Amino acid sequence: MAESKPRSATAASTTRSSSSLLHGLLLLVVTPVAIAVLLYRLDDFDPAPLPIQRLPSMVVPKLNGRMLQGSEILGHGLLPGPEDLAYDAESGVIYTGCADGWIKRVKVTESAADATVENWVHVGGRPLGLVLGLDNQLLVADAEKGLLKVTKEGVVDLLTDEAEGLKFRITDGLDVANDGIIYFTDASYKYSLAEHTRDILEGRPHGRLMSFDPSINQTEVLVRDLYFANGVAVAPDQSFVVFCETVMRRCRRYYIQGQRKGTVENFIDNLPGLPDNIRYDGEGHYWIALVTAVTPYWDVASRYPFVRKGLGILDKYVGRPHVERDGGVLAVDLEGKPVAHYYDPALSMLTTGIKIGKHLYCGSVLKPYIMRLNLAQYPALTP
Repeated sequence: MAESKPRSATAASTTRSSSSLLHGLLLLVVTPVAIAVLLYRLDDFDPAPLPIQRLPSMVVPKLNGRMLQGSEILGHGLLPGPEDLAYDAESGVIYTGCADGWIKRVKVTESAADATVENWVHVGGRPLGLVLGLDNQLLVADAEKGLLKVTKEGVVDLLTDEAEGLKFRITDGLDVANDGIIYFTDASYKYSLAEHTRDILEGRPHGRLMSFDPSINQTEVLVRDLYFANGVAVAPDQSFVVFCETVMRRCRRYYIQGQRKGTVENFIDNLPGLPDNIRYDGEGHYWIALVTAVTPYWDVASRYPFVRKGLGILDKYVGRPHVERDGGVLAVDLEGKPVAHYYDPALSMLTTGIKIGKHLYCGSVLKPYIMRLNLAQYPALTP
């Protein structure tokens, strides 16, 4: 019969095994924490406090909180990141700029399944904001190249790509006034589009609102120190320009005519989400795309710079977690008062909303399609 080990030797061996396991677990926990602390101390990313006022939640009189119910898809898989939309009523075509550098044309039909997608002009870069000019030539805010014009024949011309000695890094939103002057934004003169999350997390105002006068080829900076300047819309009476500041959750207006010319004031503040593009529908309403609601994640990050530094480091080395939700579109009247809010818990990264007839058409910086909703069949209702 084999001789058994003494009980004391067995206990000692068990103790050593438990100790080794404990040390291994501690090492497994402590090592990544130590690395994270070291990266935090060594990284020069230095977010600033954000001057965001803490206000009561906005009250919107009509809501549709299940926007995806009843929505239709156009051009699935053929439209990589259709960030903004411009509609040509004469031809029934929607122009959109995609992540592959193409300006594409989508033929609007009664049936979403019958919509056709055409690769029209390859501008390269990353086209974002789009608007039809006075002569129906397409004006494009290309994040990488600058402000472009695309003729009816498909010729691409660079209008401007710098102001006051600073190159545009994220040429973003635009609109054109009746006198032909183009108003547009550069979201950041410091960071590129690929680094836009870093710009938002840094919490410093690198954005500008500008104008370009094609009659004299002059670029002028109108408003500086904006927190990720985004969408632009000229008022129907041509007295002011509305522009969005994504980080500050607000839209402001810059007066271009009248006694208040050259002054800035809030148009709508304390939005229920982070705004991107803004579009006027010709019927008394602006439509503001909200890429995400104000989630607890964003609320905490906006309050504390050290949290944003940690998120910036995480985004740089690992990737940012997807925490956006309740994206949608907010309709406001000519005075900036909220009218209706369309959103959905499963929706995020909507970057434009434009009303065409009875439908709301939505673009996205990430989705591979255009979404539309029949507003008559699926209206926003009083809660």
